Amino acid sequence: MNDFDNEEPVGDLPAEDGAVAEREFDPDKPYRNTPLVVIVGRPNVGKSTLFNRFLRKRRAITDPTPGVTRDPIEEPAFVNGKPVRLMDTGGFKLERVAGTWEAEMDELVVEKTVSSLKKADLIVLMLEAGPATAEDEEFIELLRPYRSRLLVAVNKTEGGRRESDAWNFLRYGFDEVLFVSAEHGDNIIELGEAITKRLDFSKVEEGEAETRIRLAIVGKPNTGKSTLSNRLTGTDSSIVSNIAGTTRDVVEGEFSYKKRKFQVLDTAGIRRKSRVHEDIEYYSVNRAIKTLKDADIVIHMIDAREGLAEQDKKIIAHASAEGLGVIFVLNKWDTMNQDKKTFKDTSKSMKIMFGQMEYAPILALSALKGTGVNELLDKALELYAQLSRKIETSALNLALADWVAAAPPPQGRTNKFKIRYLVQTQTNPVKFLAFATRPEAVTGSYVSYIRNRIRKDLGFDSIPVVVEVKGSRKKWEERAR
Repeated sequence: MNDFDNEEPVGDLPAEDGAVAEREFDPDKPYRNTPLVVIVGRPNVGKSTLFNRFLRKRRAITDPTPGVTRDPIEEPAFVNGKPVRLMDTGGFKLERVAGTWEAEMDELVVEKTVSSLKKADLIVLMLEAGPATAEDEEFIELLRPYRSRLLVAVNKTEGGRRESDAWNFLRYGFDEVLFVSAEHGDNIIELGEAITKRLDFSKVEEGEAETRIRLAIVGKPNTGKSTLSNRLTGTDSSIVSNIAGTTRDVVEGEFSYKKRKFQVLDTAGIRRKSRVHEDIEYYSVNRAIKTLKDADIVIHMIDAREGLAEQDKKIIAHASAEGLGVIFVLNKWDTMNQDKKTFKDTSKSMKIMFGQMEYAPILALSALKGTGVNELLDKALELYAQLSRKIETSALNLALADWVAAAPPPQGRTNKFKIRYLVQTQTNPVKFLAFATRPEAVTGSYVSYIRNRIRKDLGFDSIPVVVEVKGSRKKWEERAR
């Protein structure tokens, strides 16, 4: 796999003398109404590699195993200096063993790919240099109604390899075919130029950078993550199946609620290492864990019928380490007894299991039926407000004086210390720094006491709070002067 960070940008060619100057776009600004370019083809022809090359990052998982990509993945990109929405799709696969879960999954993937064609402004059909397969021919026939929006790229022709075979694809009635190597970068600039030449950018508008509340949906396989993601976004972007481990890549979507913009990240199910047998699944799980770094709030999905497992603690340990807001969601609650005692007992056992995370809210819902979803989003707004809260230093130290008076530090000869002052150093994640006369003497229990008072008295009761200690012999008023 190549490192695309050092690739030369696919930029505009200089205009010829007398030519009308093309509209210029600033790659650092967001845009609305950008055209959608969908990359399609049979499995393992290099769709995800091309997708990653245009994005100049490894967004889609690539692997020699056919059928790695399942859900369509959509990302904003700049191609030939123009803003587009680029979509990678699952492979069009015909060969199936009837009655197997693989056949069921392949059918779902094909349905998603075909539905993506209908909304595409341009379809890039990727073929592989060499004889056409039955799947190629079937897909070419399926694409006949879309010929006016079709661009054909024959991949794996690096250094002119197998170009003589690639020309044979012209017999299917294409006006032209472009020879490229997605892995090595051959003729990618030419492909970018051909793509933008076929698109209309007249309706593209410069947008405003908007703060989005980023929700990462995590949990074990088959807990309803994709069902919830689809309900929140009002789409069917994520494939939903009873087969555990359906989602592999992180599927992103956007929606609005109560005049706030949200971004949702649907991740692969995270299971125990002993059950991760495929390299692809290993990458999927790693991608899911890394997604936590891009989130504000983690929605941890738990199948209410199965309850908690040790793996749930490991997932949340990653979120807690990042200082993220966490909401525990008991999904499929519609299949449980609806009395208050059931929920109370379940919540109690969860708080015991998660120990130091009693602050994290627990909600029950049915992603399939939509019950409890509004309550979930209301809670997400509440957590985001806490993650964004900034306390003035003067107000913080007035509160600190009360806390120290209520529970003074130890006064022994060896363990004596004073907390001089307290400042908030960061929001989202929320961090505080306490200055003490002898930081080495400050006990973990006293730091926990300060942290708990911050949560209780200053409005951080539902999120993690980090309190660090540093040495100082001056009061904050003296340092200010």
